[in-house]
Amino acid sequence: MECGSTTNSKERQKQVAFSVAHYVTSVRMAVKANSGIKTLDDLDGKPVVTTTGTTSDRYIKQNEKGKQINVKNLYGKDHAESFLMLESGRAAAFVMDDVLLAGLIAQSKNPKEFIIVGPALSVEPYGLMFRKDDPQFKELVDKTLTSTMKSGAINTIYSKWFMKPIPPKNVNLNLPMSAKLKEAFKNPTDQGV
Repeated sequence: MECGSTTNSKERQKQVAFSVAHYVTSVRMAVKANSGIKTLDDLDGKPVVTTTGTTSDRYIKQNEKGKQINVKNLYGKDHAESFLMLESGRAAAFVMDDVLLAGLIAQSKNPKEFIIVGPALSVEPYGLMFRKDDPQFKELVDKTLTSTMKSGAINTIYSKWFMKPIPPKNVNLNLPMSAKLKEAFKNPTDQGV
């Protein structure tokens, strides 16, 4: 079983099974707070970074074509390298899941220097990923997650990890629960995108 920032996609469902969504994220942009960048249109002609192997690259390219803008695509080998490109000024924006951006910003040297902007380029459900050939395990995982969501216990868990300082460094993501996430907790599903 893998529990991380893995999007439950129809393509991945061909090879593995997913639980009901345990998180719903939006693909957005982190920029320097003083950059003046607010939307994808503001990135025309600018370098934009995302992490190799993530779904974010697809959304940059789709929006680039749809809005008829031209960006210079840069790729970090991991999220830390991608954020470093933004931090150092090599990239004007880092496009990634907002929850991952919030974590990188919160752990940076100067969190107030960065903001997450723009409308969602995509909304993506994260699910626990496991073997396709174990329906009993999937049922157990889904029942456990659904029970936690329906009982309201998920709200306490969310507040602890996303709205309060996390020991030992006391990093605070300060990331309120989105309307899409509230809906996913209210009506759990394992539907992919």
